[in-house]
Amino acid sequence: MIRAIVGANWGDEGKGKLTDVLAEHSDLVVRFQGGANAGHTIINQFGKFALHLLPSGIFHSQVLNLIGPGVALDPEAFLSELEGVLSRGIAHPRLGISDRAQVLMDFHILLDTLEEERLGGRKFGSTKSGIAPFYADKYAKTGIQVCQLLDKDLLHERLTASVEKKNVLLEHLYHHEPLSADALTEKYHALGQRLKPWVADTSLLLHEALRAKQNILLEGQLGALRDPDHGIYPYVTSSSPLAGYAAVGAGLPPWAITEVIAVTKAYSSSVGRGVFPSQLHGEEAEELRKRGGDAGEYGAKTGRPRDVGWFDAVATRHGCLVQGATQLAMTNLDVLSYLDEIPVCVAYELDGARITHFPATPHLERVKPVYERFPGWKTDIRGETDYKKLPENCRKYVEAIEKMVDTSITLLSTGPHRDEICRREA
Repeated sequence: MIRAIVGANWGDEGKGKLTDVLAEHSDLVVRFQGGANAGHTIINQFGKFALHLLPSGIFHSQVLNLIGPGVALDPEAFLSELEGVLSRGIAHPRLGISDRAQVLMDFHILLDTLEEERLGGRKFGSTKSGIAPFYADKYAKTGIQVCQLLDKDLLHERLTASVEKKNVLLEHLYHHEPLSADALTEKYHALGQRLKPWVADTSLLLHEALRAKQNILLEGQLGALRDPDHGIYPYVTSSSPLAGYAAVGAGLPPWAITEVIAVTKAYSSSVGRGVFPSQLHGEEAEELRKRGGDAGEYGAKTGRPRDVGWFDAVATRHGCLVQGATQLAMTNLDVLSYLDEIPVCVAYELDGARITHFPATPHLERVKPVYERFPGWKTDIRGETDYKKLPENCRKYVEAIEKMVDTSITLLSTGPHRDEICRREA
């Protein structure tokens, strides 16, 4: 079985926990896109971890964890993250890095940072992790593949061509000192030697696993609303976080993916700029943010306070649609237990008309949320694993949302820890 775990919203939906849970019954876990610009928070018997590049299956000794060709691999971030995990007593995970994955370099982070500073009030809310410049290089065919790190002469040739145009930008637009291809070659060839033990043809490994009918879990980053084609453009990431891209970013035929598990929170949250129709402000927002998750609603990568709001059924239905979700997992259900009543955004009002579809950004910026209110359950449900034992109002909330988003909710997270999960038949 091949399953993809992807986000139905703005990202930060709790995908890491679900991947950690489902990895227990998987043979391979594969990261298929993005880079170290976002994180997955996982809490298990080993402690609390924020993973940015390592696949979330690393805590299971039987799992082969692969970084696919669609990933933006920052070698220094990868090595630092791996050393951090090992320093906490975790056994060395089984790892593979695609020889076709491209390398995110220092100058991508530099260019990302300088551009956000230049844009000022027009900035896109980048994490300044170098993602946009990285993908610009990839699709301009000036990027560096992992396999090219291992050939010093080829690496120098590629870097010389790459920095030629960048130095014009750095000197004349950003008034910054130029890059040295020689220095970059020395640094990244050395990093390539450190990565060499894990470099492999991961697509070949995946096809062998497919023929052997092994269980493969494909792990996405961010969410559907950050997709550059189907999200809140231009406030999006630079790779596709959709399950449709998982086949490309991992290296599998599209027909092989038989399940798509989209993940949403029981409310809404977002890190970064962009349109967020059901966003809360003031004390109401701070209370939800403070209660959200084990350590509140703060970005795993940036530490920035997340914007929070009520569940948006319009946005989530759109997310499930473009993800091709076969089922939905809902996280942070326990967080809402303090509320007397719970608003849900069931539609938008656009220029006086009620709509239930998710429009393009210029229209989305003008919508007003239309709410339906549900009675709260006012009972602590943290750690409950039996759906039938959840309070009636809690079950009614889940089942109402299921109908609104037109996708079966099969998994409910009732706490941040691995075992705080409730399974249900929809």
